[in-house]
Amino acid sequence: MKSLLAVLLMCAASLTFAHCPNVPVCEMKAIDSMLPETKLKGAELEKVKSLRADGQKLYDEGRENDAAKLLKEARKMLKDAST
Repeated sequence: MKSLLAVLLMCAASLTFAHCPNVPVCEMKAIDSMLPETKLKGAELEKVKSLRADGQKLYDEGRENDAAKLLKEARKMLKDAST
């Protein structure tokens, strides 16, 4: 039983640190999961939502690097608000 638990913990840890092959998509998913619980209000929340929408638009246009920059900024704002 202990060995099974150890294996499961190692698998979970490896998934936590796995590199996401499609950064913009992973950033969008992270933002989407953080938005319902954010403490941001008003203009800051609107900025995050705007960055998320602009990132999606850039991604759809094939500008993945530009999209990733905006999405990382939005996720950082959400993360900073949760601390």
